[in-house]
Amino acid sequence: MAQKILTVYTDDLSGHESVEVQTHSFSLDGVNYEIDLVSENYDKLFEALAPFIESGRKVGRTKGASRRRREVTHGPSAEEVRVWARQNNLQVNDRGRVPAHIKEAYDKAH
Repeated sequence: MAQKILTVYTDDLSGHESVEVQTHSFSLDGVNYEIDLVSENYDKLFEALAPFIESGRKVGRTKGASRRRREVTHGPSAEEVRVWARQNNLQVNDRGRVPAHIKEAYDKAH
């Protein structure tokens, strides 16, 4: 027995079914959108956006959700905390992460 599987896609704009629908993505005001369109409707989308694309600036391509960058805090360096800890008879390693309880003690003292 043979089995035949046919995948049929639906154009999101017209609702017509086709095997030639492609997914297109665009973004507006920080919101990313995807839409499945047959080539005729993609042409309509492109024509509608063309004046804005021509006048706009490219900012690069993004993949997935944008990540927020961590804000840089200007606290003491790990070495400064280590020196202070040793001066105050606290045991701290020469390398690696400074333990939280030592950082807390440093913050309280300063």
